[in-house]
Amino acid sequence: MKKPWKLIFILSVLIITAFTNQSETANNRKKNNEPAIDNGILTLKLDLTRGGAICWLSLSGTKRNVVNIADEGRYIQQSYYAGRSLDRKADGQSPAWSPWSWNPIQVGDAFRNRAEILDFNQSENSMYIKCIPMQWDMNNQPAEATMEQWTTLTGSVLKVRNRLTCFRTDEIYGDSILCDQELPAVYPISALKNLYTYIGDKPFSNDSLTNPEVINLASGFWGIYKNIPEHWMAFVDENNWGLGVYNPRCDHFLAGMSVSPRKESKDGSTSYIAPIKKEILYKNCVYEYEYYIVIGTLNEIRNKVYELNSETNEKHKK
Repeated sequence: MKKPWKLIFILSVLIITAFTNQSETANNRKKNNEPAIDNGILTLKLDLTRGGAICWLSLSGTKRNVVNIADEGRYIQQSYYAGRSLDRKADGQSPAWSPWSWNPIQVGDAFRNRAEILDFNQSENSMYIKCIPMQWDMNNQPAEATMEQWTTLTGSVLKVRNRLTCFRTDEIYGDSILCDQELPAVYPISALKNLYTYIGDKPFSNDSLTNPEVINLASGFWGIYKNIPEHWMAFVDENNWGLGVYNPRCDHFLAGMSVSPRKESKDGSTSYIAPIKKEILYKNCVYEYEYYIVIGTLNEIRNKVYELNSETNEKHKK
């Protein structure tokens, strides 16, 4: 008969081993579901359980994520609108989002059902995903569409190319309706609480920046900002460090805050930026665009935008 202390020791080893194996399995599963790129400046992660949307941006070697991921409507993700707004509560539509138009969402729906990944691959500094998005307002209703996303990390800049392919068969929403499109929907943490952009008639000249009032969603809607000639907006902290969004196709933005400032990635409070452009998304169409996320100080963000603008202008000259 083994001595009691030997039995206790053996049992302790078995329990520790079991917990260690479980922990390693959970960590491996999370790693597989959240592929990452770290270039020594930034760390980028996608969430493959949520349509491959951008779920993490941080300074390399740190654990502070500047992307709000409190629910499926947040993240940095594709979101599009088409057709008429309809009351579909009888079909399972969320009463909180009724009436609503056809609105495919990359992450998932308001009921927290998630998009399905069709394809994923990764190289040294880029990742590609393809998914079936969900209709935001409906309960577990995949959209008749696919979304693709190419993300490339270079220095402090994330370049993203998005593509929506529609193959709708519905007859209820209508077609050929002009809608505002979020290109894309970006949710920085609300600790980045100060909004900056340039609103003036001397773009790309280092003219004085504009620090507009941050509109809270509780007022009824996000802030609407027209005539943004440098095509970017940024939320920064009290040290003027934060996240900028640049889309050279857009001079109209939505931006604001929900609830309160000084909160982090998993809190209900969030900041919000979306470059906006009116587009018609036909029932059968392919829509594609590019945008950039820049991390750094306000001056660094603006300088990068100027560099990207110069590169774009040079390409158009060729």
